[in-house]
Parts: sequence; C-alpha cells; structure tokens
Amino acid sequence: MATAVVEGSFGILREAIKRSRLFGHLPLASSCWKCQQGAKRYLLTDNILRLREFQQQKLAIGDELFGEKDTYFSAIEEKLTKNRLILKQELKIFLHLCQTKSEVELAKKVIYRYHAENKNTAFGEFKFGPIFMRLCYELDLEATAVELIKDQALHGFFSDSTSFNILMDLLFVKGHYESALDVLLEMKRQGVQFNKETYMLAFAICYKLNSSESYKICAALVEDAQLKGSPISRRAYYFAVACALKQNDVTKAHSCYDHIMNIRSKICNNLKVLLQAESGDLQGLVQTLKQVSDNTSIFVKRPEFCMQVLMTAREKLEGNPALCVYFEEIFAKLQASGMITSESLDDLLCQTPSTNMQHTQLFKQRQVSQRTFKPLSSTLFAE
Repeated sequence: MATAVVEGSFGILREAIKRSRLFGHLPLASSCWKCQQGAKRYLLTDNILRLREFQQQKLAIGDELFGEKDTYFSAIEEKLTKNRLILKQELKIFLHLCQTKSEVELAKKVIYRYHAENKNTAFGEFKFGPIFMRLCYELDLEATAVELIKDQALHGFFSDSTSFNILMDLLFVKGHYESALDVLLEMKRQGVQFNKETYMLAFAICYKLNSSESYKICAALVEDAQLKGSPISRRAYYFAVACALKQNDVTKAHSCYDHIMNIRSKICNNLKVLLQAESGDLQGLVQTLKQVSDNTSIFVKRPEFCMQVLMTAREKLEGNPALCVYFEEIFAKLQASGMITSESLDDLLCQTPSTNMQHTQLFKQRQVSQRTFKPLSSTLFAE
C-alpha cells in the first residue's frame, strides 16, 4: 500500500513542481526555519562526495600527462571521428583531464560513444557515473548533469545511487529544490535503489519545498522505507520531523522523532522543544529547559538552543502567565550560561556534519608497533 501511496504522490508532485516554478516558493511557516545568510547548505559528507579524492586524482593524472593534454584530446577526437573503440581507461583519464565547460561538452560525446559500445557489459563493471557527477559538481555544471542523467540514450550509465545522490546534493546546494526532486523522480523511474543518503536527501528536499504535495512524498517515503526495512539515518529523520512540523502534522513529527535512536544532539534538543511547543505540552517544555539550565557540571557538554526556537516556545506560553514567568527565569539562566545560539534550526539541519576521516587516517598510519616495528596484528598478543 505504501508503494501505491508513493506512486500517487509522485504524480501529484509533478504538477506541484510545475506550479512552484510559475508562482515561486511557498513562504516558510516559522522563523525557526529561516536560514542565516552565508550558512552552509551542503548535505553529503566528503567521504560520500569524495571531491577531494577526485581532485587529487585529477592533479596526479595531469602531472603524469603534463604537456600532452592537447595531444591526448586530439587522439580521442580522432577516435570519435573514425568511429573507433573508446577504452575504459581512456574515458577515465579523459574525465580527469577536463577543466572547462567546453571540454565537458567533448566529454559528453565520448560518454555517449563509450556507453553505446559497452551498455551490455557485465554487472560490476567500473562505474563512470559518479566520476562525471563529481566533475559537474566541481565545475558547477548541474544543468549538464541533469541533462545526461535523464537522457534515455544513456540508460544504465548512471545505474548507481551515488550518481543521483551527488547530483541532488549539488542541486540542493544551488537552491534548485524542484530540479532536485525531479532527479529523485527520475531515479525511481530508472529503478535505481535508494540508500540511506538518498532518503536523507529526499526528506531534505521535501522539507525545503514545504508544500502539502512534497510533504505527502516525504511521509509516504518514510512509511515505505520503514515497511521495507530500508535504512533511514538519524539526519534523515531530522528532516522528516522538521518537514512534518512545518506542515503542522505533530503526530507524524512525534512518530519520526521516536525512531531517532540517539537523541543527544543539538538538533534533537531543539526539535524536542518545538515538538512540545507545537503539541501544547507546555509544562513538559518548561521542565525540559529547566533540567538543562540546572545542569551546571563542567564535565557535561552543555546543550545549545536556537534563539528562534525559544522565541517560538515563548509565543506558545503567552496564554499561560505563570509558566511564562517561569520560562523567562529559565531563559535568563540559559542566556547567562551561553546556551543560546543565534543559529536557526535550518542552519543546523543543513550544515555538513564532521566525518571520521581524520581518525581513520590516523588509525591506518598505526600499522606497526612503535616498540617492535612489527605489524600490529602480530604484536598484539606478544605485547
């Protein structure tokens, strides 16, 4: 049934996308969701985008072929003209040599030729889709990326979720939320399996669109993923909760919040306060803030609350003078303790989380014992 809901909602959303392009974005429901100027808009972490790795490979290949780039490009153009076979390694090198939009236009021709010759290759063959998407990401060529990923002539070339995820992230960064949702629809049409990054991107896009149609998509995808047992990350649930709150569906917001396993985060603290405010649990709201303000231990990391979230809570308390006075006392303590931030909840949601790449790299460097200079795996028992 969930799948049917998703299909129906996707049809509704196609019309919503057309209307939003004509009439502009819908206004945001609360100041809690307004982004500060200059805030980050990225969603995927670097270990998913792998832009740094891609750029390092470009430098390495560029150094290896220093002074020979024009010759290499001419050789590839000659192959296109004479209808010769384009090899996998040739396309890989070519994509890493591209530096300009005009060179990417030539790369498109090479991709079409390569795919026409290799579309029937066995499963598990090297995937060029993510490389091309990283190239478009680096050069701000989102329109080119959308054109190719939707072209039926290249069906199968972008057969992996990573290609679609990178493109949706790029479109999200640029604020092209309707186009990003269109790419999500295309991903579903092509039968590419959603992963946890896809769901996170999908919920974030629906959250940004903030329409009844996009909310139906978000809610249906949550239900469908839960029924299938598909992985939904904590960040994805953040956006699902926020999306539901913006559409005043407090019940659904609570349901999604309850699926978050680890709620010890700045975003969860703020979402909890908003949930209590919107559901009318004003006593619980004040108690939540009191517990935080009373904890003055230097050994416990102090949570932070968005000023805009607290202003929303204050508005909800206006009809209850006794609680309102109590709230003001707690608010003063939070402010004096430096536990109120000027960042909006939207800022927090859309910031790129830190990765563990540096820790992983340090771990990889410790492959030998500092005492015996033997591999750690062989010295663990000896030491």
